[in-house]
Amino acid sequence: MFDLGQYLPYLVNRAGVRLAVNFDRDIRAHGVAVQEWRVLAALAAHGGQRLSDLAILTSTDLSTLSRLVGRMTTAGLVTRSRAAGDKRAVLVALTPHGERTTQAILPTARRYERIALRGIGADEAALLKRLLERVYANLDALEATPE
Repeated sequence: MFDLGQYLPYLVNRAGVRLAVNFDRDIRAHGVAVQEWRVLAALAAHGGQRLSDLAILTSTDLSTLSRLVGRMTTAGLVTRSRAAGDKRAVLVALTPHGERTTQAILPTARRYERIALRGIGADEAALLKRLLERVYANLDALEATPE
């Protein structure tokens, strides 16, 4: 018998969608959506990035990210420039407005994590995060040849 309620992809998606939908609603007051938040958070944590590296950091398709960064540039959240050594590479960096927006959203982001991890100890939370990172890495096999 197949039990959807115990199926890992369902459980991960269910929790992720609930978090993302509510978080998106709460950060809209700052003029950004969840996808834009991921870009802001990645740039705040790792500094300016080539567009291709930012796509990996945010798990966003490159063409989708390019359009998203275009909108964020228009909104004054990020800048786009060409790399000095590689004129094909696009560098993306936070603007001061993007930095302020990121800092303003961080308390909400931390609140969501606190709520999601309520009743889960620090060691368990660290383990959960490591396991989810491993699950994500395991999914690279889906890009390989089918079994």
